[in-house]
Amino acid sequence: MTPDFWNERYSENGFAYGTEPNVFLVESRRYWERKQGKALAVADGEGRNGVWLAKQGFDVLSVDASQAGLEKAQALAQRQQVSLRTLCVDLTAWTWPRAEFALVASIYVHFPEAIRKSMHRAMWDALAPGGILVLEAFRPEQVLNQYPSGGPRTLDMLYTLDMLRADFVGAEILFADELVTYLLEGKYHCGEGAVVRLVLRKPA
Repeated sequence: MTPDFWNERYSENGFAYGTEPNVFLVESRRYWERKQGKALAVADGEGRNGVWLAKQGFDVLSVDASQAGLEKAQALAQRQQVSLRTLCVDLTAWTWPRAEFALVASIYVHFPEAIRKSMHRAMWDALAPGGILVLEAFRPEQVLNQYPSGGPRTLDMLYTLDMLRADFVGAEILFADELVTYLLEGKYHCGEGAVVRLVLRKPA
C-alpha cells in the first residue's frame, strides 16, 4: 500500500484505528515496565501507540510514510499532553538507527515476502542491547478464513510464528502466540482476527 493510500485513509474524519493503544502492546508492559529511554513506534500512523508509549515515560519516535497520519499523531499527543517526535519516512529506504532504542513496537506492520526479513532485521538492529521488541500482525488465516477485521489481503504480506522466529534468530523469546482474537481498533480493525504475537529481548 502506497503513501497516497495511507494519506487518503488518514485524511478521513476521526481516527482510522481509534485513539486507544493496541491491547497486546499494553499487555506486554509486564515485560518492560521498568524500562526507560527511547522507543520507536514503527509505521505508527495516527500515533495511538506512540502516544501511549510516551505516556509511559519513553522518549518516542513515531515513523510512518503518511504525513497526514503523523499530523494527527501530533494532535493526539498535544491533546494527551505528551511529547512525541515524528518522522515521515519510507521504511524501505530509511537509514534505520542502530542500537538506539530500549523498545521497538511493530503493530500491524506488514512487509511483502521479498523484504520482510531485511525490514525485521532493521528493527532488530535498531534495538539497544537488552532492548525489547513487541510485534503483533495478521497471520495467513486472516485471508484464508476471511476474517473481517482488515489487514493485507495478499498471503505474502502475512506472518506465521515460524517465519518470525527465523527473521529474529538469536532473540530471547519472552512471549509467542498465534490466536484468533476480537479486535476493536477503530472502523478498520473491527471483528475477529487471526494474529501472531511476539515479545523478544535482545541479548545484553
